[in-house]
Amino acid sequence: MEKIRNIKRILVGVDASDDAQLAFRVAIHRARELGADLYIVNVIEDHDINVYEKLDDDFMRRKRSMHGETLTKYKQLAEEAGVENVKIISVEGNPGKTIVKDVIPSVKPDLLIVGSIGKQGVRKYFGSQAAYMAKYSPVSVLVVR
Repeated sequence: MEKIRNIKRILVGVDASDDAQLAFRVAIHRARELGADLYIVNVIEDHDINVYEKLDDDFMRRKRSMHGETLTKYKQLAEEAGVENVKIISVEGNPGKTIVKDVIPSVKPDLLIVGSIGKQGVRKYFGSQAAYMAKYSPVSVLVVR
């Protein structure tokens, strides 16, 4: 139990899935309970964007803007729920790999909280981002379902 008190930074991965929404609520609760900083990350997934869209500056600007607006809403919700220090992060790439290899080293969280299922339909059967993060994360991972 002593280790839990040392959690000062929580990183939560969010997307539009129900499990990610639940993970966000758990992260808010834990951050408030522990007085921890909350970092909210959303990954713009490369494989959802075709090469023509990627090369279209206007398309990418709109996509980044939409993600930024969504993250700002998440930040507002966390602050309204009583979390004192909330930061948002928007990155591009493969969610699991980007969070483990880029976001965690820069944020240095004590705990990563993610939903168990991010994709719907047939794509959810071809590997789990949560499983990847749980396996390769250098910090503790709480997978919410």
